[in-house]
Amino acid sequence: MDMHEDTGREFWRDALGAGGLTTIPRWTTTPAPGSARHDVQVPDELTQGLRRLAKEFGVPATSLVLAAHTHVLAVLSGEDEAVTGCVPAPGARPLPCRVATDVPSWRSLVTAAHDTVSRLTRYRDFPVEALRQELAITGPVSEAEFDPHGGDGDVVGGTVLRLSVDGTEGADGAVVLRLRYRTDVLDEEAAGRIAGYHLAALEQIVSGPDTAPASVVSDPEVAFQVEGLAGRRRELPGLRVHELFEERVRAHPDAVAVVHAGREWTYGELNGRANRLARALRARGVVGEGVVGVVLERGADWLASVLAVFKAGGVYLPVEPGFPAGRIAATLARAGCRLVLTESGSTGALDEALVSVGGVERLLVEVAYDEGHAADDLNVPVGAGQLAYIYFTSGSTGEPKGAMCEHAGLVNHLFAKIEDLGIGEGGVVAQVAPQCFDISLWQLVAGLLVGGRTVVVEQDAVLDVPRFLDTVTGAGVNVLQVVPSYLEAVLAALEHAPRSLGGLRCVSVT
Repeated sequence: MDMHEDTGREFWRDALGAGGLTTIPRWTTTPAPGSARHDVQVPDELTQGLRRLAKEFGVPATSLVLAAHTHVLAVLSGEDEAVTGCVPAPGARPLPCRVATDVPSWRSLVTAAHDTVSRLTRYRDFPVEALRQELAITGPVSEAEFDPHGGDGDVVGGTVLRLSVDGTEGADGAVVLRLRYRTDVLDEEAAGRIAGYHLAALEQIVSGPDTAPASVVSDPEVAFQVEGLAGRRRELPGLRVHELFEERVRAHPDAVAVVHAGREWTYGELNGRANRLARALRARGVVGEGVVGVVLERGADWLASVLAVFKAGGVYLPVEPGFPAGRIAATLARAGCRLVLTESGSTGALDEALVSVGGVERLLVEVAYDEGHAADDLNVPVGAGQLAYIYFTSGSTGEPKGAMCEHAGLVNHLFAKIEDLGIGEGGVVAQVAPQCFDISLWQLVAGLLVGGRTVVVEQDAVLDVPRFLDTVTGAGVNVLQVVPSYLEAVLAALEHAPRSLGGLRCVSVT
């Protein structure tokens, strides 16, 4: 293997094997097979600026368009780099073009795009398909293509969006951006928006080549995304989650509030237990926005503990007992947690974590109950803007990140769920999500704000689909939310053994 071939192999290994598929959002409510075309003419003043800047940079004007294109793809896919299929010569087959877009300036991005295309063209005769097979890469690395030669090729294979450019190399005349797109993925309006993103990126390049690439979304679209897609505005009660629950306790204290593993607690019993736990937290120094880690298995005591944290004015921090000690320690430390509410049998990894963190007190639920605190409401003032919870996700880098929500936001979210899913008095909601999934919280408490009932489905039942169906139907569940893969398992079980689903009327897939 000569040096040229060796260098080409290294280039294509990087282009193919760096990982990450550059995807196009599915922006259509009426998907249909086929493709369509959307043309947009670049304004004359912007065209002149592109030609002037290309001459200044010593690159083809198409390199500026490619820089804009990769930036738009990075924005659409949420990645720090973009891959597009680039056509190296008129009529040639597109080759993978990977460009890092996390750069300090448009000048840097144009240079990176130009250098990548230059190397791609230099090594265009390398057997890329053979290397793809050797690397066991079977699917596309991008859903986009870029043709700087003005070709009007259609979108085929795994390609969703194809951008071609007409007129950039002429001294004058119009420049046209031509988008071909699959109509099962994008509609005409979405294609127009994406074309607009490209124009916005080109305007940024011309007006500030040494500035960092910025948002390509217009102010009207930002307003639409933030306001127009937010749903209707609703009047919210000036109360917090636990206060709304307390109203329901006063209305029907003897109604069943929670069911778990054959055990039932009424509204009055659940409220009394939560109040006793809240007083135990206050006795240990929990005040406004004090973070309380809750390390319990899913069950009735878990629900009482969540309400207790809110009643005490604290911040709910869910931690699954089965997490590794290192992850528990990192979560507690980053959240500034100084008190953990747990139970016997859930302290193995927690105890190890507490050794490394230091300064964190552990309180067993059963110990708090035995302390004999009063069971009446605490009436601790809790503001709408006060922090309600912190949920730690795995994060895109693998490092846990804490997402925070205030009480007003939580109430707003819960009432949206109540309205969208039709949860009302006497309704029965299944709680199936793990503690550290944010959906676990609405599943846990939404029904209790309107006089409904929460059925906490034990994990053993979740892992056994027929038993899961027995539990859901036996408890009279009306509202159920599952992930797509689990719904598939449920449907397969029902196909194998058809059965009545009882009162189940709403299934939400997330």
